[in-house]
Amino acid sequence: MSSKLESSMEPRGGESLFTKEMGGGPRTLVFIAGLGGTTRYWEARIGPLCRSYRIVLVDLLGFGESPKPWTKYDVERHVGALEGAISDLGQVTIIGHSLGALVATAYAARHPERIDGIVLISLPYFGSEDAAYEYMRHGPVKGGFVYTNLFLTMLACIISRRLVGKILPYFIRDMPREVVEDLVKHTWRSSTSSLWEVVYRYDAAVDLQVLVPTTKLLLIHGDGDLMAPVKSVQYLAARFPNLELRILDGVDHHPFIRDPEMCQDLIARFVERTSRSVIAKQS
Repeated sequence: MSSKLESSMEPRGGESLFTKEMGGGPRTLVFIAGLGGTTRYWEARIGPLCRSYRIVLVDLLGFGESPKPWTKYDVERHVGALEGAISDLGQVTIIGHSLGALVATAYAARHPERIDGIVLISLPYFGSEDAAYEYMRHGPVKGGFVYTNLFLTMLACIISRRLVGKILPYFIRDMPREVVEDLVKHTWRSSTSSLWEVVYRYDAAVDLQVLVPTTKLLLIHGDGDLMAPVKSVQYLAARFPNLELRILDGVDHHPFIRDPEMCQDLIARFVERTSRSVIAKQS
């Protein structure tokens, strides 16, 4: 992160979600990380966008430095917490990765007047809870059975946080160290409940159907994504022609980490196009 970028770490709103604010410009971009992700998922790779835009990074409820209440972490709870954190920002382009992409979709559908564009990175869409279970259990995801067994998932969260959290960076070497370090900044409740209630049970297509006619959407996906199958977003793009889908070759579930320059460029171009669209409508 460039030392020239200003950063504010003060909480916003009623849920007091942890945020970082930097950069400056006429447009505001809000970034939301996925399951186990924090503001540091984006921070070291966001610099070029900060030169043109106001950037706000958010830790979802239950993750990172945000509060971790004993609650049901369903879509409405996440959206309510996010609303408390960003409602004073005016219109924003909201950018979410994985779980964050699902929360971004739900938020935009409930507060369309605050959204001037949506970027969904590695959107995990399965169509139904049963389809999600089937894919995770019998698909290409290693250890997928664990992720569909509530007790085993809870146990894995507890073990990773209490026993191996400090040494995870030595085992997960293909991810930035700060991202791996933050993978344990959750509770078993916030992690498992978010996985079940949002990733498995929330049908993003219902909200996309509401959003597509009036809101610009960009989907960025890796063709090697095992956690969020690319065929599912291709299905969504075919179903909703107004969705712009960009598939990155040789990229897994983390496009913004594997090819940050391409993602930054796609986001910047998308924001500029939506800006021109807004100006055209107003003139």
